[in-house]
Amino acid sequence: MKTVQTDILIIGGGPAAMVTVATTLENYPNKSITLIKKEKVSLVPCGIPYIFGTTLGDSDKDAIACGGPLKDAINVIIDEVNDVDIENKKAVASSHIIHFDKLVFATGSVPFVHQSFQAALKLENVFTVDKNKNKIDALKAHIDNCKKIIVVGSGFIGVEIAEQIRTLHKEVTLVGGRHILAESFDEEMAMQAETILDEAGVVMALGQHATKVIEKDTKALGIVLEDGTEIYGDTIILATGYQPNTALAKKAGLKLARYNGIWVDEYMRTRNKDIFAVGDCCGRRDFITRDPSKVMLASTSAAEARVAALSLYGLQHLKGFNGTIAIFSTMIGNRAFSSAGVTEYQAKKEQIDYVTGSFEGMNRHPGTIPDASKQSVKLIALRKSGQIIGGQVIGGKEAGEIINIIGLAIESELTAHKLFAFQVATQPLLTSAPTTYPIVQAAKQIINA
Repeated sequence: MKTVQTDILIIGGGPAAMVTVATTLENYPNKSITLIKKEKVSLVPCGIPYIFGTTLGDSDKDAIACGGPLKDAINVIIDEVNDVDIENKKAVASSHIIHFDKLVFATGSVPFVHQSFQAALKLENVFTVDKNKNKIDALKAHIDNCKKIIVVGSGFIGVEIAEQIRTLHKEVTLVGGRHILAESFDEEMAMQAETILDEAGVVMALGQHATKVIEKDTKALGIVLEDGTEIYGDTIILATGYQPNTALAKKAGLKLARYNGIWVDEYMRTRNKDIFAVGDCCGRRDFITRDPSKVMLASTSAAEARVAALSLYGLQHLKGFNGTIAIFSTMIGNRAFSSAGVTEYQAKKEQIDYVTGSFEGMNRHPGTIPDASKQSVKLIALRKSGQIIGGQVIGGKEAGEIINIIGLAIESELTAHKLFAFQVATQPLLTSAPTTYPIVQAAKQIINA
């Protein structure tokens, strides 16, 4: 066993770990930093679906080298931590004992599989979407030799994987809830995404869940839906979400929050002020409702990592991490679908008194610009104050940045009146017209409601 002494130990190798390293180096350049991770090569999580189609086509194109560009400034250990002794500030790995002053858990998440499908994981053609490169390579190799693929799960990962596999001209069936992306988009927006998938040839079995796997010997033959419908395929991919990877933290005695994330305060500290947690492994609260949240996003993880790194040796800013804004973007076909905050469906469920404003126009001006296309913006606000609490955008690739404006409006507690007076830089080849800028127009609808 090799003994290592370090000021700051970070367990993990994903986006949260990397941002923690970068921010710590900027703020504590004289502290020694050790990063320990199980695999030498990590994957960019959001890029994983694109490995299975023509966009990337190879996991090597989605790989992050060991320690990334910061590897020369820190000590990187490839090993697995098996125990953490919090009282004695010691982490025990397979071949290392690491003594630390501060510890950051950035252990990420692992695939969530419903109990009814747990037994099916032993079958040779049933897969989860793991963030492990070797497992992703095994799944891709299997898909390459199959014709009919069933994707269970209609969230972002399931939809993106289904669309990418379809680019290889394979038969793809997507199984899920009432609509695809239903947790992030209201019905009228989600249905536009479904139309694009349908036109691409993806078969959608929506409105009911899969209940069991049809199997024979060591292989799965298909799945059974709630109404008894049987769908057959050569490969079954369970894209049914992720859960916090907290087995190590639980073993160490750390308190877990609802949904089994590590409990942290607004500065990402656990009950022990020398132990922090960031990223998918930690418990989260919704920015709007303050309820426990299951949202897992690299952007949220990066924000948490910056807060944690700034707070390692004392609180520098009294504003901590005030909650998770569920902010997403994806491409379906050549259209961008983006969402932030609560949907209208969720607002009703939470009994929020809300009002909406929507506007559809062109993303260039004039609309005869060669790459011009329709652009739709929907805003959701509190009825009395006009405070923005949600938004959805469908358009060209610029939708990914428009939703970031809406996300900032939510986090800054801006009202529709503020957005109505929003001053924007517009240009014919880049944006919609200043006279009909979609965020402003949607805000006007709220004011006039």
